[in-house]
Amino acid sequence: MERNERTLAFVKEHREEDVKALALRTRRDSDVDLPWALDQIQGWQTARRKLPSWAATDGIIYPPHLSMEQCSSEQTARYKCDIVEHLPQGSHETLIDLTGGFGVDFAFMARHCKRAIYVERQEHLCETARHNFALLGLIHATVINTEAEDALSGFDTNPATTLIYIDPARRDSNSARTYAIQDCTPNVLELLDPLFKAANHILIKLSPMLDWHKAISDLGSRVAQVHIVSVNNECKELLILLSSGHGGAPTIHCVNDDQRLVYTMSPDAMPAMTDDNGEAACLYEPNASIMKAGCFGELTTRYPVKAIAIDSHLFVSDEEIADFPGRRFAITAVTTMNKKELARSLRGITRANVATRNFPMTAQQLRQRLHLADGGETYIFGTTTAAGQRLLYICRKL
Repeated sequence: MERNERTLAFVKEHREEDVKALALRTRRDSDVDLPWALDQIQGWQTARRKLPSWAATDGIIYPPHLSMEQCSSEQTARYKCDIVEHLPQGSHETLIDLTGGFGVDFAFMARHCKRAIYVERQEHLCETARHNFALLGLIHATVINTEAEDALSGFDTNPATTLIYIDPARRDSNSARTYAIQDCTPNVLELLDPLFKAANHILIKLSPMLDWHKAISDLGSRVAQVHIVSVNNECKELLILLSSGHGGAPTIHCVNDDQRLVYTMSPDAMPAMTDDNGEAACLYEPNASIMKAGCFGELTTRYPVKAIAIDSHLFVSDEEIADFPGRRFAITAVTTMNKKELARSLRGITRANVATRNFPMTAQQLRQRLHLADGGETYIFGTTTAAGQRLLYICRKL
C-alpha cells in the first residue's frame, strides 16, 4: 500500500492534468509507479466531483477507474445515513457491510453506528479500506477479507441491534451487466434466511433499472421501505429496506435532490384528468424518481394538478405550485398541429427545447417539423390529451 516519495510527489504535482495525455508524454521512471500514480490522479479527479470530502482528505488511496465509477456518490451515501438514522432505536449498535467495495457507503453509515464491520472478497480493496478508514477517523471499523456468504455464517450478532447492508455486484463472470436480483453476486434471495438470523434490518442496493414492483414481490412481505433515489433528475439507486417485524404495505420514498415524496404503497390509483387543455397556467413534468415509481395518482391527490392524459405523464394547474416534485413551466401558448395555429403560436421563436410524451413523433422529428434549432429559453411539449387531441404546449421554465 505504501508508495515511495517520488511516486507520491508525481501524483501531487500532476493531479490536475489530463490522465490520457499525461500517460502518453511521461517518460518511464523506475522510481515512479506510473500505473498506480495514474489511477490515483484519475481517482482524485473523479472524487472531486463525486466525493468532495474524500478529495479534500490528503492521503486517500483510490482504486482503479471501474471501482471509482461504480461506487456511490457522497450525496447518495449521505442519503443512506438518513435511512440509518431513522431506524428504530437500538438498530445503530452494529453495521455489517457484506459487499464493502471502495467503502464509500460503509464509511458514511459507520459514523452512526457503535460497531462497524466491512466485508470484501477482494484483498486489494480491503487493504485500501484499512488505509482510508484510518485517515477518515473510523477507528471502530473492522475489515474482513472473505466472501459475503462465509462472513454471514461466522457473525455472532444480536439481531435486535444490527443492520446489514449489501450491494450485490451487477456484472456476471463475463463482465456483462445484470439487473435481476437472482443474477447479481451474491444472490440476495438465497441469503434471506441467514441474513435475518444475523440482523433485524437489511438494506439492499439494487440497479435503478430494476422493476421495483418485481423486487418487492421477490423479496416478500418483510419489505418495509423502497427508496428511489435520483440526483440532478437522473435515477441513481434503488434501495430496499427489509425489516424482520414488518408485515404491512411498504412506504415508497421518491427522492430527487431536495425533492421528496413519501407514500404508502397501494393499488395504483388513476390520476385525475383535466378536461380543459387550453386554459391552464402551468405545466409540470415529474422528476425521475416519481417517473420510476409511477405514482401519478398520488400526485393528483397530493397536489392541485390534473393529468393531461393517462399516458402523458404531464400535469397542469391553474396556478403555480412551487413545491411540485419536478420541473415547473409557465404555459405561454397551446396549439394544435394546424399550420396557421402553429405559425401564430411560434412567431418569433427560432429555437426551443422540444420533448414528446404520448405523441406520434420523436422530439427530433417534431423539432424538424417545426423548423426550430435546439436549445434556448422556450420549452415545447408535444402530447396527446385524454380526448385524443394532439397538442403542443409552449412554455418557459419557472
